[in-house]
Amino acid sequence: MSSTLSYTAIVEREGDGYVALCPELDVASQGSTVEEAMANLREAVELFLECADPSEIDRRTSPEVFVTRFDAKRA
Repeated sequence: MSSTLSYTAIVEREGDGYVALCPELDVASQGSTVEEAMANLREAVELFLECADPSEIDRRTSPEVFVTRFDAKRA
């Protein structure tokens, strides 16, 4: 039986492409568009969840992830 879980994705431009990170599991992927990076991240997370030992999933899973922005002075 499968279930659907929700995760966070942080996507940022890197060079000519995009890098997508799932901070809860510390899994990342990339693609040439945001959509491709997201699809590749979803696939990477699903493969990780399918193949990883449950204790590895528990060890990596961060129960609280806060994504925010802040200002910092640049000298």
